[in-house]
Amino acid sequence: MNTRTLSDDLRASAARSADRTAVVYGDRRLTYAELDRAVDGFAAGLRQLGVRRGDRVAVVLANGVETAIAIYGALRAGAAFTPLNATAKEEKLAYLLEHSGSKVAVCDARNAHLVEGAAIRAPELLHIVGVGGRVGDTPSLEELVEYEPDAPDVYPETMDVDLASIIYTSGSTGVPKGVAFLHRNMGFVSDSIIEYLGLRGEDRILCVLPLSHTYGLYHLIMAMRVGATIVLERGVTFPGRVVQAIVDEEITVLPGVPTVWQVLINLDGLAERELPHLRLLTNAGAALSVARVAAVRRVFGNAVLFSMYGQTECKRVCYLPPEQLDIRPGSVGVAIPGTEVWIEDEHGEPVPTGEVGELIIRGDHVMQGYWNDADATARKLKPGHWPGDRVLRSGDLFRQDEEGFLYFVGRSDDIIKSRGEKVAPKEVEEVLYLYEGVREAAVVGVEDDLLGQAIVAHVSAEEGVELDPKLLRRHCAERLEDFMVPGKVVIHDDLPKTDNGKLDKLALAAMRDLPVAAR
Repeated sequence: MNTRTLSDDLRASAARSADRTAVVYGDRRLTYAELDRAVDGFAAGLRQLGVRRGDRVAVVLANGVETAIAIYGALRAGAAFTPLNATAKEEKLAYLLEHSGSKVAVCDARNAHLVEGAAIRAPELLHIVGVGGRVGDTPSLEELVEYEPDAPDVYPETMDVDLASIIYTSGSTGVPKGVAFLHRNMGFVSDSIIEYLGLRGEDRILCVLPLSHTYGLYHLIMAMRVGATIVLERGVTFPGRVVQAIVDEEITVLPGVPTVWQVLINLDGLAERELPHLRLLTNAGAALSVARVAAVRRVFGNAVLFSMYGQTECKRVCYLPPEQLDIRPGSVGVAIPGTEVWIEDEHGEPVPTGEVGELIIRGDHVMQGYWNDADATARKLKPGHWPGDRVLRSGDLFRQDEEGFLYFVGRSDDIIKSRGEKVAPKEVEEVLYLYEGVREAAVVGVEDDLLGQAIVAHVSAEEGVELDPKLLRRHCAERLEDFMVPGKVVIHDDLPKTDNGKLDKLALAAMRDLPVAAR
């Protein structure tokens, strides 16, 4: 009987490849045998702190070796982990810790005061485990990993239908929702992604994406599942360090989001640098424009690029095989292996080929629901083909071509209604990206008494480039229908980002009375 859990993945990889490097951060590196032993000790320590099967352990850490130990230690103790952004402020931490009902929080000891302040409003939180030092009387992570592992018969009988993680996503309202996943859900989607990417134990994955968000997190999970090496960095603030890591660590797999690729492709000389081991690039989190896809492929000429689309509520939905990039520019591909997707109209009926509707997703990767939020769960999950079957409403608008390839049009709540017409921001953004010197573009609707919503384009320029809002509007007018042309173009030094690196359209939409050249 297959009841494989995420903790079992690490155990199996340690048995197969004990001496292979499992995780690297800076000058710290652990083999699979060392990581497995540290996880055993940490799990035993958590159980001494009272953690039991089904409890939640919050991991409030930036990328590092200790983050991997904390996640897998929680799983081995029979608990579910809740990854939280290490830069979250006290008020938000208080909400997340209270809402998840976390019993233990693991954090950097230097930032423990934030968690301690938040803990006042999280009555179920019993212990704060510090990394790099004790918090109060609770042993530190470094002390807990030295605990004698429990005997095999003491470990909880965790099953693949047990809760593995609660991952928080803000969504369009800005109020975080906890997405609940079983081991089965996370294992299934990991295997599906591993299959179409062709990941293997010999791979060395460089992850600059935070493990507190699903895109980064799943690279850790997939690495542990196949026995690969994951090299962790904390973003691309120092891009030269990232490139050096690609060379020194002989990286074969590099995942990124548009902001990561933008930083890297702007590095002088990178296109001429030999990166002989790099074979695979992936993009998710937000779509790359057609122009940016071409730039990434030009700079990383020896590696193939997978464009992908997903949601936190199911992790991954579809992918575009690299050989289709030139044939179907702008497509996000086909459903990942073992899943099913289709497009419905507002009445729940399938739409004809080429028409726009909401994407519906079915498969074992779909979440169990939103933690402690039955109403939001009912809106997102709807009855499927038979009693007990539930499918995921994406809330995103798509169209599908005759061969079944999918094209993202926009979020259903992102569509701008101007002059009685519907405008997909992505279509306007693609045109803006065609203008030489545009680095980033985001189009939002702003309430307007006459138009319903006025279209506002926010753009930032490549280094050393001066953009003229009037010329950008003219560029759009030459390529778009009249009702789609932005009424205002606002130039920024940088566009605001969310915690996971996406352009923050909520923040942009909230901006009022901006001059056309905001500095």
